[in-house]
Amino acid sequence: MTDTPGWASPGTAPSNEGREPGTSGPAEPADRPGDTAPAPQPDPHAQGPGVKWSKEQPPPGQWSAPTGAPSPQQAPPPPPPGPGWTGQPHGQAGHGGGYAGPQGGYGGPPPGYGGPPPGYGGYGAPGGAWGGGWGGPPPAAKPGVIPLRPLAVGEILDGAVSTMRTHWRTVLGISLAVALLLDTSTVLLQGLVLNDTAVQSTLKDPGASPDEAFRALRETMIGTGIVSVIRAVAVIIATALLTTITSRAVLGKSVSAGEAWRESRPQIPRLFGLLILLALIFAGIAVGGALPGFLVLLAGNDAGGAALLVLGFLAAAVVVVWLGIRFYLAAPALMLERQGVAKSMRRSAKLVRGSWWRTFGIVLLTLLLTGMVSAVITIPFTAFAAAVSGDGMNNLLGTGSGHTSWATLIIQGIGALIGTTLTLPISAGVTVLLYIDQRIRREALDLELARAAGIQGTAGPGAVPGN
Repeated sequence: MTDTPGWASPGTAPSNEGREPGTSGPAEPADRPGDTAPAPQPDPHAQGPGVKWSKEQPPPGQWSAPTGAPSPQQAPPPPPPGPGWTGQPHGQAGHGGGYAGPQGGYGGPPPGYGGPPPGYGGYGAPGGAWGGGWGGPPPAAKPGVIPLRPLAVGEILDGAVSTMRTHWRTVLGISLAVALLLDTSTVLLQGLVLNDTAVQSTLKDPGASPDEAFRALRETMIGTGIVSVIRAVAVIIATALLTTITSRAVLGKSVSAGEAWRESRPQIPRLFGLLILLALIFAGIAVGGALPGFLVLLAGNDAGGAALLVLGFLAAAVVVVWLGIRFYLAAPALMLERQGVAKSMRRSAKLVRGSWWRTFGIVLLTLLLTGMVSAVITIPFTAFAAAVSGDGMNNLLGTGSGHTSWATLIIQGIGALIGTTLTLPISAGVTVLLYIDQRIRREALDLELARAAGIQGTAGPGAVPGN
């Protein structure tokens, strides 16, 4: 018998026990009672004098040809298994799905005949039918707000919300401070500059002199520029801090606002440079798209210049959107990989390559969701401001005299403050988690994150596929 149950080498004759080397038939016991070998008879068909019968012949009625019926001393072999049959009701299945009888005498067919490949459980195996014991890959580790595997769109959004919910003191504290700075500057701009009666009347008066129009336009642009710089600084700082907090939340670790500031501070100047460079690129594209239309307008062709201007702006908008998505992951790459401006832009382009439409869809969905949340919060405050201030809906909708009271501006500012506080962490969290998801898909970042989280024995990359 062989060491492996049910295994017999292909091509061996049945029941080899007791056979002496060099013999051509099955061995028989030498001392069996009542067995006498018949005397050899001359061959009537012999062609020459040297042809004789062998001295050793099998006993009468015991020998059969290799393809004939088996002897009465042997159990008949089982019928060949049908297609797909892998059972072993009387013995143990070998590697090839063969049959091993009680004494292991019958060798099964060659490996792979009538059964699955080695290692798969067939009928009667612990797992039941073929594939019945396969319960799917092991679940991915989840030390923090997301599982360490490729993420679905809903998991990215849920991870951003979970970060805000789990670390709400730090996240909402930073977001509230930034929103307070943003909305206070906006209210001051509207109340001191854009709400000025002289400025409003000059901008709306078609008969105003060029000097008056230029002065009103200059004051408006100065106020808008100051507010834009304040907003840019606040958004950059908030992005840097929330990126650090979200990256720690993925590992299941908390971080205070002070720790996030100390960790993010060395990269903040580079983040400023990145956003300024991107703004210059987008502005240059817009100017380049509108320039042919302006030149045609200056040449005196109003209809052709207007049409060319519209087409130029549309083409510039398409290019700006394409580049915006291509470099959308540059900020988290700069913050988390400690890269420079140019290298972070190249990293973003590499991560987005082949996933541009998926990234665009997630960004667009995030903008729609945050816009809806902001509108649900700010619209009641706007209606309440119109009711208590006496300005009416005409001024709020821009169809009145244009002067808005401070009470209305403050109430509207409170609604905007709440909306910005809740939506800013979601936008920043989606950006960071989308960056992590792309690195998991392309670079097996989940293994490094698992080691950083102290998880041992994690599955390989892609053990649980994402959507």
